[in-house]
Amino acid sequence: MKITPIKKISLSEEVAKQLQQQIASGKYTLGQKLPCESKLMEEFCVGRSSIREAVRVLANAGIVRVQQGLGTFVEFKNGAVLPWYERLRGAKGYELNEVRQLLELKIAEKAALNRTAKDITGLKKLLQCRYKAVIENDIEACIDADIRFHIAIADAAKNDILADLYKTIAAQIKRSFREVYHDTKVFLSRHDEHKTLLKSIIDKNPKKAWQCVAKITGQAI
Repeated sequence: MKITPIKKISLSEEVAKQLQQQIASGKYTLGQKLPCESKLMEEFCVGRSSIREAVRVLANAGIVRVQQGLGTFVEFKNGAVLPWYERLRGAKGYELNEVRQLLELKIAEKAALNRTAKDITGLKKLLQCRYKAVIENDIEACIDADIRFHIAIADAAKNDILADLYKTIAAQIKRSFREVYHDTKVFLSRHDEHKTLLKSIIDKNPKKAWQCVAKITGQAI
């Protein structure tokens, strides 16, 4: 008999799930304000970062609305368990690559328009880390640096929803890279393309950034 592995979930995911269940059961009704962070931390026995991430997930799903300085309010009484979030987390193969391609294209364009000097400094360091790992043929460090480089581009885009979506699938991208790549040859072959991508972001050239990502992700231009 084949045993299905037990899925590991983070504290923030568990908090988001339980909060949504409470909303669906009627504990919190439409328009009602949720307890403050400290109360939720006490209720779920987790840290502030887990509460904030859980609220962010629910806000992105349209289940709650965060009003700066006022609190978090129930926006939509939904009984489903975060379908879009779970679907992204479970994406594999062709579907995962297609979502990655679409997100990275838009993220690169936005980053080229909105990046700051601080973003550029961080991106340069991450690209250096990536190249160092490539030269040393350290595949684990290479994959980690590559993912962090693209996450940093997502942050540079200055669109929290786009960044959150990308970070949601980053773990799956990392896992798929580990399954496919056992040395750094492919990463070396794409290093110049990554350098050009960074330059296009520095130069505030969204069209060139889009073209670089299209090439990196294997799309026809």
